Parts: sequence; structure tokens; C-alpha cells
Amino acid sequence: MSDTTTSPKLPAVRIQPGRHKRAQFGHPWIYSNEIEMDKAAKALPPGSIVRVTDAGGQPLGTATFNPHTLIACRMLSRDPALVVDRAFFEARFRRALDVREALFDRPFYRLVHAESDGLPALIVDRYGDTLVVQANTTAMDSRIDMIVAALDKVLSPAAIVLRNDSGARAYEGLAEEVRVAKGSVEGLTRIEENGAAFFADLSSGQKTGWFFDQRDNRSFIANLAKGRRTIDFYTYAGGFGVLAAQRGASHVTLVDRSAASLEIAMQAAEANGVAAKVEARKADAFNLLDELVAAGERYEVVIADPPAFVKSRKDLAVGSRAYRRMTKAAARLVAPGGYLLVASCSHNMEPPLFHQEVARGLGEAGRTGRILRFAGAGPDHPVHPLLPETQYLKAMVFAVD
Repeated sequence: MSDTTTSPKLPAVRIQPGRHKRAQFGHPWIYSNEIEMDKAAKALPPGSIVRVTDAGGQPLGTATFNPHTLIACRMLSRDPALVVDRAFFEARFRRALDVREALFDRPFYRLVHAESDGLPALIVDRYGDTLVVQANTTAMDSRIDMIVAALDKVLSPAAIVLRNDSGARAYEGLAEEVRVAKGSVEGLTRIEENGAAFFADLSSGQKTGWFFDQRDNRSFIANLAKGRRTIDFYTYAGGFGVLAAQRGASHVTLVDRSAASLEIAMQAAEANGVAAKVEARKADAFNLLDELVAAGERYEVVIADPPAFVKSRKDLAVGSRAYRRMTKAAARLVAPGGYLLVASCSHNMEPPLFHQEVARGLGEAGRTGRILRFAGAGPDHPVHPLLPETQYLKAMVFAVD
């Protein structure tokens, strides 16, 4: 796609009478049932840039638009004359980069966190001189060449990988694909985080290859693990467990049902010189939790950071029970005076409910404890003040009696 600018003479999309307040005060989403979905609106191609107005024609800003999705408009700016071209993307990328460079001294972080960075449905993670991009709407996907060109201008990376294999793309009718848009990526990519080395598979690993969001939570529990026997369930590439070993844990067990993930995690253990006190166990976390509890095993630090148990609202009841059950089993595994970390990356699992289910799990395990930390994602995953969905991560650390 060329670099040509979007004309400022944008088609207008009108919000129904009395339904403009959320948009007026800065909410980034406008739902299809809030819009006058007349013949002209329905005829607009998915991914169009539009000028949003209230029922009286007063402009509210500029948005991407898809007449076929529940979230019909995703606001880009309150400026109704915004031009969405390469310069627009460059400016947003530079703004995001300025924040990250103020936060981190090494180039390993989430560079763009979608709506929170003013680029709806666009994710960009930075792995040194390689960028991984994920475009989850038609609007971003159809401008991917422009996005790549803007990233190239701002950062001049050696490689850019398009990880457009998110399930969220299905809502927009987009196919899944993974391809390299610039340079080449072979094998694993080395990451630096919290003073330790890790590895990510940027082509076929989970999400974009690594979970930068848990950086601060990893560091917190790793400091508590010094001199203590530790077990890390759902370890993936070893982010929690290997760091705990590097910070002085006496022994660390990494648990995952993926042999490939465990192999990557053990490479990180080798790179950090702690492989001698790290072991990998390929197992289903729930099954192994039950087995270890039945066998009377105890660990002084237990970490459970599972994939999302609540992927949609319909999963909430079942997923809530899963978090409670996981916490119950994990708490039983903690030695007296030890520490427990449990986490949820399900945005539909709101913090009060997660707190409630985790507390119930602790009680059902017959354990008591104190909350030392209840935190979300690191600052490279900023939260949009009007979009609770961007505050998806929850991690609780307990001192268990």
C-alpha cells in the first residue's frame, strides 16, 4: 500500500441522539448500536477512516470504522480533521517511544499498547533490533505497509515480524498469518529482562513471543525466592522460574505441558548459569498440583501464572471456579512461611472478582495469609483511563502462614 494520505474530507458517521456522551468525554469505542447505521454508513468499506459526529452534526473526532463489527468505531483523535498517513503513525510511534525510553534503559518492552497508546488494536513489541507487530482490525491490517514504513523510519530495526495470528482478527473477518516484513528472523531471539537473559520464539511462540507485562511481578517474587525451593507452573519460557534461580532460589522446578517451551526455558537457565539447580517437568499443571499435594510435597515459593481461563464473558462462571481451584491446590503446596503468586490475564475477570475467588481458594485450602502485592502489568502496558479492558493483568502475592 502506498504512503498517500487519507483525505481530510472524511465520510461522516453519526451517533444516535443522546448516545454521544461516552465519545464526547474520551471513550475510545463506539458500538454499532449507538450509531445511525443508515445506508451510507453500511456502504462504507471496513477499515475506513471517518469523522464521528453527534446527532446534531457536531464533530466528536476521527475514528476507524467497520460497519460489520460490534465495536464499530475506534477513536483515533478528537481532531475531526485528522490526516491518517505515515506521518500520523510516525508521530504516535515517537510518542510511545519517548515514554518507553524514559522507563527502560534496554530496548526490550511493549512499544505500542493499542488504544492506550492512541493506536487502536495495534500491538508492537520490541526485542532489541527486532519488532513484532500485531494488527487486530481491518483498519490497521489494511495500513500495515504504512505502519511498517513508519516503524522503519522511527527505529530502523533489523527485522519486523508480523504476528497476525491472534484470534481477535476473526471478529473482523481477517485471516491469520505470520510473515517477516523486513529482514530475517532465524531461531530464537535473546531478550534481556530484570538483569537476566531469556529467549523467545517470535515466529510461533505464544502471543508475540514473550510476555513483557509480568516483568515487575517476576522481579518481586524472584526477590522473595532467594534461598528457597521454588516451583513455577505454566512457566512457558521460564520468565518467573529462571529469574528466581538467578536471584538465588535454592532449587527451581519449571512446569509446562509444552516440551518446546520447556526447552526454551532451560536454554535461559543455561544462559544465566543456573541450569544445575533448575529442572523441567512436562505436565498438566492441575494434574501435577494434585499429585504433589497428595504426595505431601511442599515448596517455599509457588508461582501459578496460567493462560486465560476466561476468554469471553460466557466463560466467566467456569473460569472463576478454575482460578479458585488453582489457588486452592497451589496454596496447599506452599510450605508454612512461604510465598504464593497467582495471576490472571483474563480481562473479563475483573479485579474484585479475581480477588474474591483467590481468597476463597486460599480459605478452602485451610490456609491463611497476607497480601503483599496486588499489581497489574508493567508501565509499558499503560491503562486507558476509560477502557478497563486495558487493565487486564492481575497478580497477587501472598505470604502464607
